[in-house]
Amino acid sequence: MEWYWWAIIICMIIGVAVYYQQKWKRERLMAKYGDGALVEKIMNGMYWQGQTEGQLLDSLGRPLDIDQKVLKTKTKEVWKYQETGKNRYALKIILEHGEVVGWEQK
Repeated sequence: MEWYWWAIIICMIIGVAVYYQQKWKRERLMAKYGDGALVEKIMNGMYWQGQTEGQLLDSLGRPLDIDQKVLKTKTKEVWKYQETGKNRYALKIILEHGEVVGWEQK
């Protein structure tokens, strides 16, 4: 068999694996949240004000770094994604009491 047939077969296997991985993730999220619109936002990697910490983890995954400040009346965390250099990040999401209150994107 020619080498390009092997390449086509490998690409097809990878495509099927990705399809089922996404399918299983969607099913898991539907079982967890029970809201199709919310699951679509998470599957599309979206973030929004009022989003919970768990929803953000499901949407973007674990942050590369977290800065935490504990103040008298609140706990503030900055979750950092998309590293662009040493201690530089393109996306910083701000959470207070486990809920997204804002973000900074460069």
